[in-house]
Amino acid sequence: MNWTQLIGLAAGICTACSLLPQVIKTLKEKKAEDVSLGMLFLLQAGLILWIIYGIQRSDMPIILTNCFSLLVNIVMIILGIKYKKNPGGKS
Repeated sequence: MNWTQLIGLAAGICTACSLLPQVIKTLKEKKAEDVSLGMLFLLQAGLILWIIYGIQRSDMPIILTNCFSLLVNIVMIILGIKYKKNPGGKS
């Protein structure tokens, strides 16, 4: 692995982990009123395109980091829907 790939991998890891604090906060507080689902769906579309791009280039750092980002994004969308419909996490 060369320096360019290492930089790309580091950038991808930082980007992939950027949504984790929001996921953790939402899980702890059980509320998502301030979470923009529109932004999350737009991010999801971008991540899917990055994955396709990575596949076409056979670029594993792009594929792996964006797959992880997509997974975190999907979790956040689920939490956003769950806690917006169910304020305070009450059944």
